[in-house]
Amino acid sequence: MARATALSRYQRLESQGIWREAPDAQRRDVIVAFGEASLVLSDVRSEQALTHWSLPAVVRLNPGEVPALYSPSEDGVETLELDDDEMISAIETVRGAIEARMPRPGRLRHVITGTALTAVVLLAVFWLPGALIDHTAQVVPQSKRQDIGRMVLADLTRITGPACSDPDGKRALTLLTDRLFPDGGAQVIVVPGGPARAVHLPGGYVVLRRDLIERYEGPDVAAGYMLAERARAAQTDPLKSLLRWAGAAATVRLLTTGQMSTGAVHGYAEVLLKRAAQPAEVSETALIARFRAEELSPAPYARALDAATPPEPGAAATAAGLLAADPFKSDPPPPLIPDDSWVGLQGICQNS
Repeated sequence: MARATALSRYQRLESQGIWREAPDAQRRDVIVAFGEASLVLSDVRSEQALTHWSLPAVVRLNPGEVPALYSPSEDGVETLELDDDEMISAIETVRGAIEARMPRPGRLRHVITGTALTAVVLLAVFWLPGALIDHTAQVVPQSKRQDIGRMVLADLTRITGPACSDPDGKRALTLLTDRLFPDGGAQVIVVPGGPARAVHLPGGYVVLRRDLIERYEGPDVAAGYMLAERARAAQTDPLKSLLRWAGAAATVRLLTTGQMSTGAVHGYAEVLLKRAAQPAEVSETALIARFRAEELSPAPYARALDAATPPEPGAAATAAGLLAADPFKSDPPPPLIPDDSWVGLQGICQNS
């Protein structure tokens, strides 16, 4: 009740702050507001929500100092700077209410622990399959999604082999990624093997198998798979898929502490790669829109998709639709990257 009362007092409270997504990221002015069990950080101009921080996981990095510095996790990668006394007081009040409800040593601690475990069981049985996972995925910030994505990638490379890392190839891959995703948010990795041609992970990661680069005369096929995986990630949040597999304990821990252990994702790679080897169909309309927006002909990707073995579900129909809707049939777009960069990209796995 104390936590609910504290939250309800500040439901309409807003203030300005300075947000930094990562230590090397640019500082941004944001509007900070209390959401449902979370802090909502929004762009000052567009008022579009940029991230949600789970209130139970919020950490103050400089107790007693002003401006106050907060982070959604202990690692302090993502930060929020506040100098509004009322907002600072509100956050501290809510954090204090949450702290007061933490278990204490003694008999009461056992009672509270037992009650909490019962609540977890009830959540797992009645709520976890839907609302809890949805809410947890909604409040996890992008920096934490990237942390989780790196853990999944580490599990994945047990099977695929380590990420290809030739310096010239990595520079060319960065150039191609920036060309396709100029607004950021995507990180592309090339691996030597595995059963899936491409797969997407939480945090914006897209993993490509090396043959998508080495078998073709240009980067258009690899680029098509990159766009398709981003479209699939937009259709189905990869973090939700992971949480469904990880289970109740991992989901509740992520929601309440902002942390997920390496052990919680160990073994997920086998499931992910098996699923990605026969990937979910992607919206043809959404895919065509992505190709058009990036001024990329879908024809090379469509032909590669149609010829892939084993065939993907709905691949023939998707390929036919992409070829029919190709806006660049008579007027090919300019190359995605220079020829010398493409040569460098083809050698990204030369030491793997």
